[in-house]
Amino acid sequence: MKVAIAGAGAVGRSIARELLQNGHDVLLIDKEPNKVVPDRIPGADWRLGDACEVANLEDAGLEDFEVVISATGDDKVNLVVSLLAKTEFSVRRVVARINHPSNEWLFTEAWGVDVAVSTPRVLAALVEEAVEVGDVVRLFGLREGQANLVEVTLPEGAHCAGRAVRNLDLPEDAVLVAIVRGTRVITPRGEEPLEAGDELLFVALPETEAALRSAIID
Repeated sequence: MKVAIAGAGAVGRSIARELLQNGHDVLLIDKEPNKVVPDRIPGADWRLGDACEVANLEDAGLEDFEVVISATGDDKVNLVVSLLAKTEFSVRRVVARINHPSNEWLFTEAWGVDVAVSTPRVLAALVEEAVEVGDVVRLFGLREGQANLVEVTLPEGAHCAGRAVRNLDLPEDAVLVAIVRGTRVITPRGEEPLEAGDELLFVALPETEAALRSAIID
């Protein structure tokens, strides 16, 4: 897969290394000459230029990339790059970094964003996920459909513990996608029984989260 990353700072470089290790082709774009240092990540392609300028993106052949990641430290830049990638180059998947939580409401499909990643939100969610048993913890926003990846850890006494997946009475617009049990990741098939301590991962609309908790825990 071909992935273009706008922003060659610490975040962009870390993403690039991970993607390269997984066998993807990576292009890093940055307008700061001191950040465009190919020796830092030899396997990546590099381009010096402003990713907010259409001409630079045309020269980079952005229309040939399956994914664009806007990972700069400036939310305005990330929004502009996302919008250009989606509207001018029809990139299938656009991922944008949110630096300031107060700007999160802007990172929607209206700005070309398919997935918005807020580092403060992710860190907070991981803390909550570690300590909040029995609550719905929002892990990740899937912006194109306005849905979220949420997690519920089943406490002792949850009424669905011992119940088969097919017998769960889930609200509409909430889908169980995985069960994490100890070191195992389990596909939620019909006869699979739930156990106390299971971490259940759902894709759900925000307005269904309260009903989801009631269906699983109460």
